[in-house]
Amino acid sequence: MFLRQTWTINNMVHKVFVYGTLKRNEPNHGTMTNPENGVATFIAEGMTKEKYPLIIATKYNVPFLLHSPGTGYNVKGEIYEVDDKMLSNLDILEDHPNCYIRDKNDIVLTDSTHRTVMKCWVYFLKMFKPELLSKPFLEDYKSEGDHGLRYCERCKRDVNFKLKLAVRNDCAYL
Repeated sequence: MFLRQTWTINNMVHKVFVYGTLKRNEPNHGTMTNPENGVATFIAEGMTKEKYPLIIATKYNVPFLLHSPGTGYNVKGEIYEVDDKMLSNLDILEDHPNCYIRDKNDIVLTDSTHRTVMKCWVYFLKMFKPELLSKPFLEDYKSEGDHGLRYCERCKRDVNFKLKLAVRNDCAYL
């Protein structure tokens, strides 16, 4: 009991909703399970209470949740409790606040008999190029899905590729 109290005093516990490559059985899930990144505990499966467009874009087939409420689907994903260190490492992975923006959002637990709603951090692409809304919307991301757009891991990408330049409308190509 004392150790748990000490851990909670020194580390905040945050709820994070993941919808793409950080989910179980997806290419970046190792980030969530690597203790060097902090602590992440799977809580439940869930979906966004509001509809959003989940798309795959760029030549590297990266999933993006576009901040366009009311468009798209109630996106399916997973809820994790993470400590401060893991949240910080997720911010680095998602390039928050330079590319994705982490924002609190209502997530509905899908494996619950009651309609339980949790406030969770969600990584959105808020300042996106309008043409991204013309891409097909997904309800549930899978890298190996029927869409045929397999995710390309960062270690296999051109080191000069700038993700935010490819998708954000506030960035000019240099």
